[in-house]
Amino acid sequence: MNHEQLLAQGLAALDFDISGGILEALSRYLDELERWNPLYGLVNAEGEDLVIKHVLDSLAPWRVLAELLTDVGDPVAQDGKVRVADIGTGAGFPGIPLSMAFPEHSFILIERLDRRVRFLENVVTLLSLDNVEIRQSTVENERGPLQCVVFRALKPFGDRKLFRSIWKKIQPGGALCAYKGRIMHAKLELAELSDDPVLGGLVENARIVPVWVPFLEEERCVVVAKKCPEDRGREPRPAVF
Repeated sequence: MNHEQLLAQGLAALDFDISGGILEALSRYLDELERWNPLYGLVNAEGEDLVIKHVLDSLAPWRVLAELLTDVGDPVAQDGKVRVADIGTGAGFPGIPLSMAFPEHSFILIERLDRRVRFLENVVTLLSLDNVEIRQSTVENERGPLQCVVFRALKPFGDRKLFRSIWKKIQPGGALCAYKGRIMHAKLELAELSDDPVLGGLVENARIVPVWVPFLEEERCVVVAKKCPEDRGREPRPAVF
């Protein structure tokens, strides 16, 4: 089975409407990944693993994200557009697939490595992804507030310095969505932060949502947390998951 057939079956299993061209766009993205990967070392996967463990994995929580983006969207704004920042996007996961799934929203893909940035800029141009901006940077260097943050294969929540920086930069009423593996591991990571005066709000408002990835037997989940307007650093309360 070639990757387009596998991708088509996976999108159908996730209940995606492919009439808008997402199948073709993702197939071209995969073609570019396979073309650039031998030289640039973008991902440690190929063939079916590339489709399942990266593309379908990125799209698996799309219903959770659809709800989240509606929740954090500005009700005053006529277009309802949300700015989504993908931190440490690497080869574009989950940001590129999500930008195709949610063309009505804008995506900022943050990546520090030059070779990955060059690849992403090529993909954005080739696929005419007008809702995607590539920034060669780190979240610590982002100046403006972030409305919605997503990340996948980033460091564990136990890296307090990194996640304090992320949580502080999310605007009040904004949110984050972290792709994780096993639910128990996600619970343990969050529990480590329960005594943190900055990250207590993240832990207190976190929801762990199971996620099913087509053709993958491994456990997946996402951690979703919305930042309350009054959350500016306070004494944390015990977390309940």
